[in-house]
Amino acid sequence: MGIAYASLKLSNPVMPDLAAIECAALADTGALHLCIPPHVAIQLSLTEQEKREVTLADGSKRLIPYVGPIRVQFGNRQCFVGGMVMGDEVLLGAIPMEDMDLVVRPMTRDVAVNPASPNIPSAVAKAFRGR
Repeated sequence: MGIAYASLKLSNPVMPDLAAIECAALADTGALHLCIPPHVAIQLSLTEQEKREVTLADGSKRLIPYVGPIRVQFGNRQCFVGGMVMGDEVLLGAIPMEDMDLVVRPMTRDVAVNPASPNIPSAVAKAFRGR
């Protein structure tokens, strides 16, 4: 499919007077979380909530800071998530993409609002009715 990027605006909802950061984020449907480089966490004055163990692509494990909350905006969508502080670029994983009802378009290699629900994010929230 290739590499896809999304234009995001990241901000700290606890400090609304602090300017948001506009960035190009690597959209990775194989990753789950939002990952941000250390300089973004510093610029947004994000508070470390805890350490989390992550498994990297090579199978190695590392403890990294987990910060938040972070307000993520894409077009007419937004969500609030925590972020893993690691790497050298912003990475948009599946959890915030699902939360904002975004899709990755393979032909154009970009991220877009789900065309099936262009005005309001849609989600599936169903319970299992076991016997």
